[in-house]
Amino acid sequence: MATYPLPELSADPARWTRRRCRVSVTALYGRQIAYNRTVPHFSESHIRMSLSLSFFGAAGTVTGSRYLLDDGNRRVLVDCGLFQGHKELRERNWEPFPVDPSTIDTVLLTHAHIDHSGYLPALVRDGFSGRIYCSHASMELCQILLKDSAFLQEKDAANANRHGFSKHSPAKPLYTLKDAEAALTHFTPVLFRHRKDLGGGLAITLRHAGHILGAATIDCEWNGTRIVFSGDLGRFGDEVMLDPEMVEAADYLVVESTYGDRRHDPASPQDALAEIINRTTARGGTVVIPAFAVGRVQALLYHLERLFASGRLANVPVFLDSPMAVNASELLCTRLEDHRLPANACTRACDIAHYVRDVEESKALTHNPVPKIIISASGMATGGRVLHHLKRYAPERRNAVLFAGYQAAGTRGAAMVAGAESVKIHGEYVPVRAEVHNLSMLSAHADVDEILKWLGGFKSAPQRTFISHGEPEASQALRERIESELGWTCSVPKHLERVVLA
Repeated sequence: MATYPLPELSADPARWTRRRCRVSVTALYGRQIAYNRTVPHFSESHIRMSLSLSFFGAAGTVTGSRYLLDDGNRRVLVDCGLFQGHKELRERNWEPFPVDPSTIDTVLLTHAHIDHSGYLPALVRDGFSGRIYCSHASMELCQILLKDSAFLQEKDAANANRHGFSKHSPAKPLYTLKDAEAALTHFTPVLFRHRKDLGGGLAITLRHAGHILGAATIDCEWNGTRIVFSGDLGRFGDEVMLDPEMVEAADYLVVESTYGDRRHDPASPQDALAEIINRTTARGGTVVIPAFAVGRVQALLYHLERLFASGRLANVPVFLDSPMAVNASELLCTRLEDHRLPANACTRACDIAHYVRDVEESKALTHNPVPKIIISASGMATGGRVLHHLKRYAPERRNAVLFAGYQAAGTRGAAMVAGAESVKIHGEYVPVRAEVHNLSMLSAHADVDEILKWLGGFKSAPQRTFISHGEPEASQALRERIESELGWTCSVPKHLERVVLA
């Protein structure tokens, strides 16, 4: 079996006593992978070693956020997400984790989106036994998202076996519902703006990052060294979510760069929605909106409710066809401290849509000829019920498809936004003749100017800033602007790169 060495440790090996650790895990379509490595076993003196930061994901890409802090005595993982997009990225989800999960002490979670949380069930299954710290809303959202992710993993494997389009026989899910439920027992919620002591010289503080319910910037204090992880930064002045909270100081900073090379369209999202929806329904068409179940769906419901209330939209029915989005929308009304909307505004927004809960009703919706708005996950059209709606409505010119968030390279959403004449869905190529729009003003991510505004809250420059969570062009563009406008020392880490901090 393959062996995977630990990252190089910077203490004197002569001072270690050594033991062999072997953990067998199930991965890669059921093949047995062994973690077979030499692990330092420290004497009672607990030798102080250099603190390092390893980039196990979101380096050179937007997805798969995974950052490991390691001082030789303790390992802390910040985020534990799935890779999405191109096939070569998705295949990383099936590779053994770069370090033995049983050697990780703690996981810190910035927010619940699957590219930040979606690998947690596999991590726990493969040996992680510590606590997962995050905000209350993130914990509640993970109860929805991780179970849904497991359901989709199992469903995709079953479909692959039924229709024979997998190279593996039998195809197996990356993880199961049982794995997701086991992971959820490890969660511990943390209050925002409350310094949480985790022992051993480690303390964390969560600050609102905007973006989605529960999203946090994580401030880690590790034996006198302060490392800040921006998480996914939201928009300043967003009508639904809170502004990202400023941070005044850090020794080291990891900042996202999703839109590090562009500015969002300054146009009103309600103006854009009204124009496209009215034009489409007037010609008898249906508007399909692939949307992230957590975050964008709730923002869309708010904007649509405002348009209906002002009389700018005709009496067109709205269908929310995503069980996960239905549950997340209901959570919006219980977590009022995590967004701007008062309770009555939440209720009005959630009440404008007809909630499609079962599969039969969803199938019937694809055969309903009435002009309508269908909001359905997933936001990048990588899976979920929206695929059935795209198969039905994308081929007809009278219809429209509106994307409302970032489209990672290699996804169907990115292909459609780029003007693809057809996309492959369920093994067949579906022509795209409908209008296709990407409304960047609806994005939940800060653009380059907003990232720089957030960085402007620091009263002094970090010793080093690491730019991650972006395509290479976006990360490099942000690095250049930070260096030229702020004079900070920056770098763009490579996948699996390890940096000694202190």
